[in-house]
Amino acid sequence: MRTAQQNLQNSMATLGAVREKATNLQRIGRPSDDPIGTANSLLVRAEQASTDQYKRNISDGLGWLSTVDSTLSNVTGLLNRVRDLTVQGANDGAMSPTAKEAIAVELESLREDLLVQANSTYLGRTIFAGSSNAGAAFVADPTSPDGLAFSGAPGSSVERRIDGHSLVRVDSDGTTVFGQGAASVFALVDSIVADLRGGTNVGVKLVDIDARLEVIKGEWATVGTRHSQVMKAEETTMSKAIALESQRSEIEDLDLGRAILDLQAQEVSYQSALAVSARVLQPTLMDFLR
Repeated sequence: MRTAQQNLQNSMATLGAVREKATNLQRIGRPSDDPIGTANSLLVRAEQASTDQYKRNISDGLGWLSTVDSTLSNVTGLLNRVRDLTVQGANDGAMSPTAKEAIAVELESLREDLLVQANSTYLGRTIFAGSSNAGAAFVADPTSPDGLAFSGAPGSSVERRIDGHSLVRVDSDGTTVFGQGAASVFALVDSIVADLRGGTNVGVKLVDIDARLEVIKGEWATVGTRHSQVMKAEETTMSKAIALESQRSEIEDLDLGRAILDLQAQEVSYQSALAVSARVLQPTLMDFLR
């Protein structure tokens, strides 16, 4: 009788455990259910957390690089327009002072547009000033030849970790793209405007414009390479995230069909134990004589 009671209680406990697993579809409800599986689950979840962080870094890095890419595209277009106007202004015999003044005014407008592009931001951070928290990469400075001063932190950069081994720079150096002081693109446009108004031929400035365009195109190509690297990392990270989730599910989760079959089998076992116990624990004549 004691054995029958013990078997019945064990069967009831097993049925409760199977019913709990079938309800939440978790193979591991507590570490004692599967110590090795629990350890493997912790390792997989730690790697999933790292992968999720890399995904956030990649998303942010792509935002930075896309902003830099579009800005460099705009700067290239503006400088090409500056070059076209300089070519027109170099035709001294065909250009009247009034026409040259009109070109000078447009060049001044293009200079302002270049400054706006140079101070472009992403999520409140300047994309050409490195790790500086200044609101603008180029600020007014009357003592500078071009009237501007670079506010970025020299030698600094903005980087994002895209995996366990790779750091990618996501900003661009403003002094490389736009120059600084007398060698800046702003000083170049100012000199062209001054020559147009002073009657000096501006044809010699085309060499300087072309040199600046080459520098910008080189930086643009570098940004494109980084962009491609981060996009490939995004694909790799997404694939890894899917694989890790599959591993986690295999370790922790219970298949619905298997859970239902186990539950039905245990219910049958429990019903059988009840039937057997009912036969074993029947009242006897001694129960009534007491």
